[in-house]
Amino acid sequence: MQIYLNICISQNFDQKKLYLLLITAGLVTGVSQYVNRNCIYVNMASISNNEIKRVKSLQQKKFRDIEGLFIAEGKKMVEEAVRSGYQVERIYRREDIGEEAMKRISALSSPSPVLAVIRKPADVQISDLSGVLASLAKGGLYLALDSIRDPGNLGTILRIADWFGIDAVFAAPDTVDVFNPKVVQSTMGAVFRVKMHYVDLPKLSEGLLSMGGKVYGTFLDGRNIYSRDLDTGEKGPVMVVIGNESDGISEAMQGLVTDRLYIPPYPADEPGSESLNAAVAAAVTVAEFRRRIHNNLINNE
Repeated sequence: MQIYLNICISQNFDQKKLYLLLITAGLVTGVSQYVNRNCIYVNMASISNNEIKRVKSLQQKKFRDIEGLFIAEGKKMVEEAVRSGYQVERIYRREDIGEEAMKRISALSSPSPVLAVIRKPADVQISDLSGVLASLAKGGLYLALDSIRDPGNLGTILRIADWFGIDAVFAAPDTVDVFNPKVVQSTMGAVFRVKMHYVDLPKLSEGLLSMGGKVYGTFLDGRNIYSRDLDTGEKGPVMVVIGNESDGISEAMQGLVTDRLYIPPYPADEPGSESLNAAVAAAVTVAEFRRRIHNNLINNE
């Protein structure tokens, strides 16, 4: 629905001058207004230049942190945001603000027809781990991301976590921002369903171990994941560490890993690639943990 502000002026007043004043004040963008006799009709669904700058600034982490906001684009993503319970501040539609304005606020090379500005949840950054550890005490399967830097990898890992019902994803502070537009888009909506927290991973791991939990990690010198026993999180908390794309699991976290796993190639005696992509390794590892739970259920029937 189009909503208009009707500004009527005397015939002696220069309409063009008024319109230029409105543009200068940032009240119109120049794409959704028209003049009829001595009145200017301004489409109130349009977007000001200042607002364009503000929305566009959310493509940078600095301004996302200052504003406490992020963007999501596309009909499916915006629908997911609305259903999720996240606080949606505003929705912009191409049909309302115009093609040119949409291009200016979009982070995509081919702008989608709809973009939402969304409030970030308050518990993404966690310094006090007491509440988290109390939750871990109930058991479950968790992912720990040790300095994942690639937005596409993080987005894919969140989709994997969503698919396999991971209880929460924890990340080192230098992991790429989950609200980076490239991460948000690559999650295909999982960002609104998976709990994601930035924490001190070594401290979290120490707390988990102190309550009898297990910390798993994949290494080239680990034991075959398919032939060894795995705790699945049914009797206590289990965390799977996914290392950095280039350097793997950090030294600080290596010392806290209780079980070193290895994903074998096929055939085992003819290795091809040097290693697996971080997101692929996460998928293979988590799938095996979930398969063990499925087998346990079958065996107990």
